[in-house]
Amino acid sequence: MAAAAAGYGAVGLWRDRVQEVGAEKAGRIVRAAGLEVSSLCRGGFFTALDAGRARVAVDDNRRAIDEAAAVGAGELILVVGGLPANPEPGMGASPDAGRPERDLGAARERVSLRLAELVPYARERGVRLVLEPMHPIFCADRGVVSTLGQALDIAAPFAATEVGVVVDTYHVWWDPQLAASIARAGAEGRLAAFQVCDWVLPLKQDTLNSRGYVGDGYIDFATITGWVRDAGYTGAVETEIFNTDIWARPFTEVVEHVAADYAKYVLPYLD
Repeated sequence: MAAAAAGYGAVGLWRDRVQEVGAEKAGRIVRAAGLEVSSLCRGGFFTALDAGRARVAVDDNRRAIDEAAAVGAGELILVVGGLPANPEPGMGASPDAGRPERDLGAARERVSLRLAELVPYARERGVRLVLEPMHPIFCADRGVVSTLGQALDIAAPFAATEVGVVVDTYHVWWDPQLAASIARAGAEGRLAAFQVCDWVLPLKQDTLNSRGYVGDGYIDFATITGWVRDAGYTGAVETEIFNTDIWARPFTEVVEHVAADYAKYVLPYLD
């Protein structure tokens, strides 16, 4: 209830939390709190070379699509996965990994192939697959798609209603082609989600959990939000902060802080 009271209209959910109670019940809980489900995160991680691991990933993504439909999310965010040389996110490269396991181009091609497997299944269930480009710091272990332009190229063979893209400020703020890519996403009807948080320094040893509150770091939210607005985006704005220090704070405090930052740094540039 605290989120709705602070002015929130929707919430993006993560699969691990949804699975704790089941997708249908999770959807009911969210709606009972006066909110809608804007998206479900995450599917993806389908860059494996090994056929068995690839099949496991595709099957898991089908389950994720089912969960998105059951929870009432029209969109499933995809973190596509890193290089096969990486055995697990955050770990060092496999000592016996050769060139095929380090081939970025081939890994991106496998993203396209597995996306093609999933699109018909998602279409039948009314779920749009949404590609998330990730900052290059995560290219090795989480996301071989680093720019919005790359994500749009991968999405191009599919209908805009089937595959979209997300603009996550943390991942794409540095991209010299960002303005043009956001405009392209809007023109193609693929701008499916807008996520905000800030790039703060120093980065933590665990770089995944180094995000900051909007306004605490280096990202130009006024400019990027304006580009998103001009591209025709009118959907939910999700604040997504990976930071264990923030997670440890009282929930109501965080909800109010996020709402205040949104009102100051994002909302004025959506109008």
